[in-house]
Amino acid sequence: MNTALLPFHPGARLPATAKLLKRGERVLEPDVYVTPYEGRPVVVKDYRRYAGTPMALLARLLVWREARMLRHLAGWRHAPMLLGTAGGLLLGMEFVSGTVLGGDAMDAGKTVFRQLRAMIAQLHAAGITHNDLHTSNLMVSGGTLVLLDYASAMRLPRWMMRLPLLRELRRSDLANALKIQRRLTGREITGMRARVVAQRPWVSGVRNGWKRFYAWSKA
Repeated sequence: MNTALLPFHPGARLPATAKLLKRGERVLEPDVYVTPYEGRPVVVKDYRRYAGTPMALLARLLVWREARMLRHLAGWRHAPMLLGTAGGLLLGMEFVSGTVLGGDAMDAGKTVFRQLRAMIAQLHAAGITHNDLHTSNLMVSGGTLVLLDYASAMRLPRWMMRLPLLRELRRSDLANALKIQRRLTGREITGMRARVVAQRPWVSGVRNGWKRFYAWSKA
């Protein structure tokens, strides 16, 4: 990916032709925008605001990890195609036209939720946990569900997926999928699926501790 083909105004955070999708506000959160590139729209995750700062190395690591994950998933219909990286702080991927899961996308009915559960199962079978599943990362395009963001995803040897922490990450992915279904359909989760959604006490403790630490670090 050639940054020379992305026309920037001097001192601007975004290219002149960009349409902002999401402004990076949290720590290590990129600006995400759509811009023309080689005659077609592309989505760019832009970490350039960290250039020359102590956070630059971590930002480069995030770009490298997500690009590596998208290369591994190349050809999988539920992931966008990687177009490349530039300068270590830009990641370009295919623009997926469609509708964010919810609202009009619900016309697909039960099919979309079967796709969602199958998609998670396929990732887990490949030794991948997503770790950040929510509706803003899910797009329905031509009846196919596409998962857009892999910045938090992890790929490990499949035998490690049986370890307690990795089992919890797998459970969390499935629980998030079921919660999305419950929120969009208004139907309660029952039976075995309800047990999947119920968070383990030790996990709640870890997450609450992290939230307190994060709030303290931002104070």
